[in-house]
Amino acid sequence: MILVTGAAGKTGKAVVKALARKGASVRGLVRNPEHIGALTALGAGEVALGGFDDARALRRAAAGAGAIYHICPNFSPHEVAYARAVADAAKGQGVRRFVFHSVLHPQIEAMPHHFAKMRAEELLFNAGFDLTVLQPTAYMQNILAAWRGILTGGVFRVPYPVETRLSLVDLDDVAEAAALVLTQDGHGGATYELVGTEPLSQIDVAAAIGAALKRSVRAESESVAAWEARARGAGLGEQERAALAAMFRYYAEHGLIGNPNALRWLLGRAPASLATFLARVAGAAK
Repeated sequence: MILVTGAAGKTGKAVVKALARKGASVRGLVRNPEHIGALTALGAGEVALGGFDDARALRRAAAGAGAIYHICPNFSPHEVAYARAVADAAKGQGVRRFVFHSVLHPQIEAMPHHFAKMRAEELLFNAGFDLTVLQPTAYMQNILAAWRGILTGGVFRVPYPVETRLSLVDLDDVAEAAALVLTQDGHGGATYELVGTEPLSQIDVAAAIGAALKRSVRAESESVAAWEARARGAGLGEQERAALAAMFRYYAEHGLIGNPNALRWLLGRAPASLATFLARVAGAAK
């Protein structure tokens, strides 16, 4: 049985689905019981309830697990504390195989949520697990947050220069890689960067979106301040806004550049291209 923590989020759901597709027995850990039905529909055989601050619930969730895939909530200020809590529960229940969902280039201090994952990696390296670390780059699925503006105005708006180059990855490929390392031997001690594309400018991304939709789409930059105002109005919390704003400022200076070779090797095929992902999205919308 494989325990997936943070199973209610988009990454957790994708990993649960990929594991179930491989025939693995999956238990998802969620805080809110309203997510039980969705996870069961995706193939989770069990759903455990509890938060990362509940040591007893974590021990119950880890009981009988052969492996754990740990996903911390996005931009959590408790990244290291939650990793420690899950690690303690795993050790207490004799779980040896531990896979940590990190992020591409966690050593970048200018992006606090990246840097927190490096601290969590350090803790887990010292915990004595058969540890694998996965470091995915930005998801192609993040583009969907701008989909309404793309469809209504033909504009792909980003809070950094349109020349900014980012390497992207399809979440479905990340989930498949996670399922592979959780169900196959030979990945202990490995850290894998999960990157699907060569670096793409936002102009490239807009052109790819336009090609998929068969219409003109242009990339347009907005200031971080303008983005923050909209995010505040939409109810995004202060801590998450600050972390995202720091990330956008880093992107503006340096982009986020990765290499797809490790993911290609893991999957035994080329990772999904942006064009393939966008064709899937456009087809689903018809």
